[in-house]
Amino acid sequence: HPVQISHGRFLYAFVVIATATAALRPTLQKPAWRLHLARTGFGWSGVTLMFASVAFIPLADATAISFLNPVFAMILAIPLLGERIGPVRWSAAALAFVGALILLRPTPQSFQPAALLALGAAFIMGFEIIFIKMLAGRERPIQILLFNNAIGLVIATFAVLFFWQPPTGPQWALLAALGGCMAAAQAFFVNGMARADASFVAPFSYGTLLFAAAYDAAFFNVLPDAVTWIGAAIIIAGAALLAFREARAKSNTARQDHKGQASCLARAGQT
Repeated sequence: HPVQISHGRFLYAFVVIATATAALRPTLQKPAWRLHLARTGFGWSGVTLMFASVAFIPLADATAISFLNPVFAMILAIPLLGERIGPVRWSAAALAFVGALILLRPTPQSFQPAALLALGAAFIMGFEIIFIKMLAGRERPIQILLFNNAIGLVIATFAVLFFWQPPTGPQWALLAALGGCMAAAQAFFVNGMARADASFVAPFSYGTLLFAAAYDAAFFNVLPDAVTWIGAAIIIAGAALLAFREARAKSNTARQDHKGQASCLARAGQT
């Protein structure tokens, strides 16, 4: 059951991150509990829906739809963060949604209801991105990861009580591998973001689609069709346009800050 898979994901990810925290012994500060609870609640829900979707649709389709996360986050930032959205951002969002519509295959013969699970997961994870953004400037990355997986484990443990079935030995091994991979992926991503601009790091995440297609072919003998590639390409184009817009905005802000500092120094020199 997807809820049981989510439990395994949080259980073993917590074990890995808690072990790393014990070894590194970072200084922990007072956590923003409400933000952590909100972030993890949406994160657990989104991950569970994503696990449910890949049981019915190709992994490449579910992965491509998940690229709508930042688009949903952009839209949610309007009411939650008070951000303004310009025409370029709205164009990027419209482009991405066209790609998602193609992947949903909205015809009576080919419509995939399970794709709506992936779409719901992307929407919910858009909320998670908002709360991650709120936490990022307050707490260290390792503390965010530790509390996220600890709270997620508590939520997942209560939820799994209603769906629990004793896993077999190979299933336990797969759950452990899943948790380890998720912890490693989070650590790589957080460290990558810490060492380079988000506008540089983000495009590499689109390589996920290539890996997903390769895994589908290798493990499940499923090859992406033309509709998958077309829809995925349009979604990625929209997300890439959004990333480009954010990079330009950040560059302009930095340039203005630099000019402001130079002006202040010049006035100080004159006095």
